[in-house]
Amino acid sequence: MEDTPTLYTERLILRALQLHDAQAVQQQFAQWEVVRYLNAAVPWPYPEDGALTYLRDIALPAVAAGKEWHWSIRLKSAPEQLIGNISLMDQPDNNRGLWLAPAWQGQGLMTEACAAVSEYWFITLNRTVMRVPKAAPNLGSRKLSERAGMRLIRTDEDNFVSGRFPRDIWEITREEWLQNH
Repeated sequence: MEDTPTLYTERLILRALQLHDAQAVQQQFAQWEVVRYLNAAVPWPYPEDGALTYLRDIALPAVAAGKEWHWSIRLKSAPEQLIGNISLMDQPDNNRGLWLAPAWQGQGLMTEACAAVSEYWFITLNRTVMRVPKAAPNLGSRKLSERAGMRLIRTDEDNFVSGRFPRDIWEITREEWLQNH
């Protein structure tokens, strides 16, 4: 299997997530503002070894199996500092996940990161559809999907770190994505 490539945007470097990133992930991820709308599979309060355990036991084995692709998000202006994570997953109705530390939210950085990984999904991996689940109250994530040309296809319910909420499934097909790019 080919290694997960480093991706670049105007302001970002998306570097393959590695086990040595665990401490930086732990520092940025273990914040209520980051985890509250994530799936309830994320433990809260977040354990002191949560990032290490997740990377070692879940994310990196899935990458090795060719079922997931995980990138750290870093600013080109500060490449040593991890500020978030974006992932692609080969799972039904769950193809992309992401988080960004609060200090860097609201600057359009996640829009850039999403564009780069969507290109990887549709062009490099040649996938036909991308579906992204999200907690309905997560308005920032909803706007991200709308800007990317995705559409809401279904709503059900799911458990999130902060409680049970409607879960929206957003979708864009390869053809729709290609029309906009």
